[in-house]
Amino acid sequence: MTKQKMKVEIWSDVTCHFCYTAKRKFEGALSRFSNKDHIEVVWKSFELAPQLVTDPNKTLPQFLAGLMSIPIENATQMADEVTTAALDADLVFNLRKAIPANSFNAHRLSHFAKANQLQDKAEETLFKAYFTDGKNIDDISVLMELGTEIGLDSTLLKTVLEGTDYADEVRKDTQEATQLGITSVPHFVFDTKTNVKGAQDSNAFLTTLENTFAAWQKEQSTPSAEMIDGQACEIGKGCN
Repeated sequence: MTKQKMKVEIWSDVTCHFCYTAKRKFEGALSRFSNKDHIEVVWKSFELAPQLVTDPNKTLPQFLAGLMSIPIENATQMADEVTTAALDADLVFNLRKAIPANSFNAHRLSHFAKANQLQDKAEETLFKAYFTDGKNIDDISVLMELGTEIGLDSTLLKTVLEGTDYADEVRKDTQEATQLGITSVPHFVFDTKTNVKGAQDSNAFLTTLENTFAAWQKEQSTPSAEMIDGQACEIGKGCN
């Protein structure tokens, strides 16, 4: 068996509840996949609200009420419905206290974690902080807390978050999404070929894993072309 891994790229935003449920459903599929050790998961940045200015004093229901011009009671009901739906993925949401936040800095943290082989832990921690714990994921002190919690060096992390490190990586992911025609998240790309849009059932993810991995494995086992040199004549250079 080859030591190489098939890549699964996931474009998402940590403020997207479908992205969190899709993560859990995909993890369920991966846990049942017999070749899971040969899968590399890469999280890609996608900002749903790049122009959003974070207001730490405003909760998600308040934000939705203003955004959609609806009564706060209706917005709260909407948040509660999402909370109830998340239980199907064994996720506990607390959207009444969630703080709508610009996710750019959270994406930068994710890329720093990726450079330290901790990206999946970072994504899980960020999702939980936003949807369950009601933390402001645009606040540097909060991101410092979350980053050190998963094992990132606090000194290096502080330098990253207080500067502009990994900003280009976030923008590059966004540009790549545009080139691929990705306009919504979650969006999964298996082995750069198979696209899966939206949160799918765990069984659907498993089927896609099995099919794409079988094709990828076949490609890996196909002998590459071999060139054996011998005497020959070359255009404009004669024969040797």
